[in-house]
Amino acid sequence: MPTAAISPIADNAISFYRYYLQDTLKIENDSVIDVGFLPNNQQDFGFSGHVYVMKDSTYAVRRVELNIPRRSDVNFVENMIIRQDLVLLPTGERVCTVNDMIVELKIASKIQKLMVQRTTRHFDYSFDPIPVKVFKSIKGSTKTEPDAKMKSEEYWSEFRQVELTESESKMGSFMEKLQNIKGFKWIMFGLKALIENYIETASSTDKNKFDFGPINTIISKNHYDSWRFRISGFTTAHLNPHLFFDGYVAYGTKTKNVYGMAKGTYSFNKKAYLHREFPRNNLQVIYYNDITSPYTKFMTTDKDNMFMAFKSSKVDQYYHTRSFKLVYDKEWEAGMKFYAHIDRTQNDAVDELFFQHLGTGPQDPATGAYLPVNDEKFWDNRMKTTELKATITFEPGATYINTKQRRLKINLDAPVFFVSHTMGVKGVLGGEYNYHVTEAGMYKRFWMGSWGKIDTDIKAGAQWSKVPYPLLIHPVANDTYILQDYNFNLINIWEFLNDRYASLMISWDMNGKILNRIPLLKKLKWREWIGINVLWGTLTDKNNPAASNFSDPDLFFFPGRFRPDGTYESNTYKMDPKRPYIEAVVGVHNIFKLFHVVYVRRLTYLDHPDINKWGFRFIFRTTF
Repeated sequence: MPTAAISPIADNAISFYRYYLQDTLKIENDSVIDVGFLPNNQQDFGFSGHVYVMKDSTYAVRRVELNIPRRSDVNFVENMIIRQDLVLLPTGERVCTVNDMIVELKIASKIQKLMVQRTTRHFDYSFDPIPVKVFKSIKGSTKTEPDAKMKSEEYWSEFRQVELTESESKMGSFMEKLQNIKGFKWIMFGLKALIENYIETASSTDKNKFDFGPINTIISKNHYDSWRFRISGFTTAHLNPHLFFDGYVAYGTKTKNVYGMAKGTYSFNKKAYLHREFPRNNLQVIYYNDITSPYTKFMTTDKDNMFMAFKSSKVDQYYHTRSFKLVYDKEWEAGMKFYAHIDRTQNDAVDELFFQHLGTGPQDPATGAYLPVNDEKFWDNRMKTTELKATITFEPGATYINTKQRRLKINLDAPVFFVSHTMGVKGVLGGEYNYHVTEAGMYKRFWMGSWGKIDTDIKAGAQWSKVPYPLLIHPVANDTYILQDYNFNLINIWEFLNDRYASLMISWDMNGKILNRIPLLKKLKWREWIGINVLWGTLTDKNNPAASNFSDPDLFFFPGRFRPDGTYESNTYKMDPKRPYIEAVVGVHNIFKLFHVVYVRRLTYLDHPDINKWGFRFIFRTTF
């Protein structure tokens, strides 16, 4: 379900469901009342079915049978049956003993349907206290045995509570025969590569030791390199369950440059396939040699993703970054995370970007202020930093699924809190700057019942030191047409540089609550989405070149472009701390069950040149 469907016995369920007293009957030895129910609007996200309550003074729930209405907007699910039985133990507790689910999936009208069945039995309940010593060696309230997900067939034959049917027991041999059909292997190979974005180098996943990919990064394009070709890959736990390697080699056709990244990861926990599996307890060594833009670090996908080449504004100012980083990443099952790194980085200004210290170049005859000049002899296009960073994050109840590209959190209900501090160290490993940056933030999802969900993301931070502009705080901005969550969509590159900031991003996915009530339009099963992004920021005088009359040699002239007449126009504007940047977002998703399209409108700072006051962003995103 794309939202938390309202339970038929929730406190506010009476305003969402219709109820019908249908019958009285017996379940085993219990007399029960059959209460039928369905949503008032059957396109809303809710259940239909039956609740069987005890025919006594307790009115306790004895059995639940849940379906989804035929006209429901749930994608790909044609039918679903959930059955739960709750019985009374001799000790007085009512517990769930049966929890079965059957789902009939339909991808498209001309594709064979799929059926997924899950059978769950709970038995031998015990409410005796668990000895404290059981949890002494772990953090949190859950202990998982190392082999819990790798039980043998002999184990399941002994403890399986519901016997397999004849067809279920033969499923393994059926799959083996399917693999031997001529041409089928190559069909599955192509489909798997398309879906996973990686190519396995072995015939089966359980033997695969190396994957090539991501596939969508093989060819890309940018202003500096023009066409770019890249080969990437990573090792799996089948090579070594503790030691992993991944990286890439890339080539730019315009610059003739060869780039690359190499990463070695040692996992203190034994992994099943990937080093990022939860919970992480990893030590990493990373070498990086590539070009980056200021917003590369904000991307939720790979920067060489071919779709990222479609820029919404001109991007022709890059760093050539060479860095060596040592990272330690630790997670606890209770939701606490700790991240720390030591990073030695050299950034060279390339393409149309340059570093020129204040106090160099020609002077304005009228004011005496120094001016940027289009002459490389006045530029110092290299800066080196050595930094230490530590981040603490708390995500109670975090649960993840792993894809080969990234790890996705699936329970977004619990809040997320983080605080981080970065310290630059001058004179260590060639670092040229001392600085301190502190950031903190919070994310929270609010379920609105049949009205969908509201996501909120709040962040704030400060650069406490006097630093040149590459070390100031850049807004979390998106310079492509691909929608990225919790990014500003219409802020140009370098437009706002701050040393104090706070941001608020709110989005409301109403899951078709309004569109489902409009005749004809409701047949499209579109879902509405609205949001607002707000940024407050300021730049103190110590980091503002204009405030120092462009003469402080510790700072750089802000980035910009030289006009044909030789004059200079900066890309950067100082924000008014009393006037936030605001953009509004209105969109529709679930278009053909695949597309999410939004219209973004900029509401403040409309007088800046070369900005987009509005635009469209899209993403391929499927949800149930």
